[in-house]
Amino acid sequence: MDDGFLDRLSAGEVLVADGATGTSYQQMGLPIGVAPEEWVEDHPEHVVGVHRAFIEAGSEIILTDTFGGTPIRLRETRFAGRASELNRHAAQLARQAADGTRVLVAGAMGPTGMLMEPLGDLTTSAAADAYAEQAAGLTEGGVDLLLLETFFALEEALAAIDGIRRVTTLPLVVSFSIDQGTRTMMGLSPTTMLNAVAPLGVAAIGANCGRSLDDMEKVVDELASVKAGIPLWIKPNAGLPRMDGDVARYDTTPGTMAAFAERFLTAGARIVGGCCGSSPAHVAAIAAAAEYHRAGAGGRHRVRG
Repeated sequence: MDDGFLDRLSAGEVLVADGATGTSYQQMGLPIGVAPEEWVEDHPEHVVGVHRAFIEAGSEIILTDTFGGTPIRLRETRFAGRASELNRHAAQLARQAADGTRVLVAGAMGPTGMLMEPLGDLTTSAAADAYAEQAAGLTEGGVDLLLLETFFALEEALAAIDGIRRVTTLPLVVSFSIDQGTRTMMGLSPTTMLNAVAPLGVAAIGANCGRSLDDMEKVVDELASVKAGIPLWIKPNAGLPRMDGDVARYDTTPGTMAAFAERFLTAGARIVGGCCGSSPAHVAAIAAAAEYHRAGAGGRHRVRG
């Protein structure tokens, strides 16, 4: 069997993604307010360690520590002018952790934090240029696929896709944060998002982060009901955080995450994992649910349109 992302999806595999990067780093001492990308340079051993912890828990896809790695988000940091270098290095650290396994490395790319015109100052061309630069660095670092995640505005996602396509032909996944019930903070519905993005040749579409597992289940059901014939990527939070001093705590148990993961897979998801608050224990439970789902499909991976 070919180990590429598209080949594994075509073969009908159900894949398990990793859990939370930032939350995991905070448990290891990353101060509140410090961007996780800082550790790519300052503590690469911790970055590799978190990747390996998720791999040991059963992750078949790990995300690079580059969620905030666009040159736009980095311009007020010490990485200003060094976006390509940072993204390349982060990809290499993930590759190091995955060495000798079938684990895939996804280059994580989050929103710029700016609003697009006419609501804000970010132009389509500036956004496309930023994502092109980030995608080039991740590609040079050796990622297997690229992931646009936690998007809430369709216009920014479309600009990002355009920029990425200028520099690489790697498989691309697009995931929105639908955190207002079944809408993004900009009012975008799962159906509208899917219908706009699916025709653009992306490898998978889905949702991450979000407000609750119950809401995410409604999102999965809506995405699956469109029957677009495209794999669904689902990566919810482990509930909402509560602050314990300077540390964010998430109370959703691994067992609860696993139960919902099985429901997501039954509804039609093909890639499942965890977002904020999801520890290796949560991922291990999700991986067990995925294995149970595979066994329930007669020992074969289920494929749903």
